[in-house]
Amino acid sequence: MPTKPQFPVRIYYDGACSVCATGIERYGRMDRHGRLILVDISAPDFDPAPLGITLDGFMYQMHVIDRAGTVYRNVEAFWAIWQAFPASTFLGLLGKFVTLPVVKPVARLCYHGFARIRRYLPKRDNACTTGSCRIGQDKPG
Repeated sequence: MPTKPQFPVRIYYDGACSVCATGIERYGRMDRHGRLILVDISAPDFDPAPLGITLDGFMYQMHVIDRAGTVYRNVEAFWAIWQAFPASTFLGLLGKFVTLPVVKPVARLCYHGFARIRRYLPKRDNACTTGSCRIGQDKPG
């Protein structure tokens, strides 16, 4: 895995994907120290251009960008998120587990399989179409 992220990190996720949004928003609710900033890439006002990553790139795989500008993608993105939680918690332990030599390639394979089917997953019924649903959701960073 890459170097440990510098917090806070921005998690770029598809808020219109019911599975994606449910998981990522749960992490946001669990974050008690302001280490995670959730950014919905499906929001109409999301502009990927300043980040140098296309919207298709964001939609294809999970991205996390830390305070120093380090970009974490796919399994490494989840690993970076899990670093925000104490090592003694389930997510902290999961962060250690995914780095094991036997587990890491399996996790990457599973992630790529998920990435291929993600666009076929159910969309949220209450997906934000105006951007106003994000008001108050972004943490300062």
